[in-house]
Amino acid sequence: MAFKDEALPPTPLVITRESLMDGTVRARQQYYAQSHPDMRWRTDEEMARLLDNILASHRPGEDIWVFGYGSLIWNPAIEYVERRPVLVRGLHRRFCLKMFIGRGTPETPGLMLALDHGGAVKGVAFRIAAEKVRAELGLLWQREMYGGAYHARWVTGRAADGATIRAVTFVINRSHPRYLKEISLEQTAALIATGRGDLGTCREYLENTISHLKDLGLQDSGLDRIKAALPK
Repeated sequence: MAFKDEALPPTPLVITRESLMDGTVRARQQYYAQSHPDMRWRTDEEMARLLDNILASHRPGEDIWVFGYGSLIWNPAIEYVERRPVLVRGLHRRFCLKMFIGRGTPETPGLMLALDHGGAVKGVAFRIAAEKVRAELGLLWQREMYGGAYHARWVTGRAADGATIRAVTFVINRSHPRYLKEISLEQTAALIATGRGDLGTCREYLENTISHLKDLGLQDSGLDRIKAALPK
């Protein structure tokens, strides 16, 4: 799949299991790579190596957990056999990735969530069956890892019943040119209020994350403060 006229803006994109599997998302990534030559994109070889690196410390034949803290909570697009709310310490959810694609454009830049160092974060762990580990992680890699903004990392979370869960998650690449080390509440709210792209608006992304955390009995006071600061 390819875009015939690179000068035309891409049509709206919905990330689903189907759009990941049929090449739609990959084609859009290639469009972005051609349209944003100043951005760093990982090659297929790099992607494969990074997946192998993560799986090198995973025991073959066992299920694997993936920790979601943003859109994965409400749109995982992977097959899983169980999901559980968990708390991860040492990282926190933060709008720290400026977006010129997806939920932003150069004219209407947006912000995306990532995990940054320090604090703690409540999210959802998804358990993937052993026989589907590589295939399902491959879909997640295509979605999260191609642009180079995230590093895949192992984290340890704790479920409500006290169980310890070791999971793969996606942590901000602090060397990425769009990483924002410091940004005020007012600046964050302003970018989220106006950010929009072919994936939709940043406001929608924020509100979906808050809503689905609430459905799970979870709350993020930082996200609540940002929502309260948005213009009505």
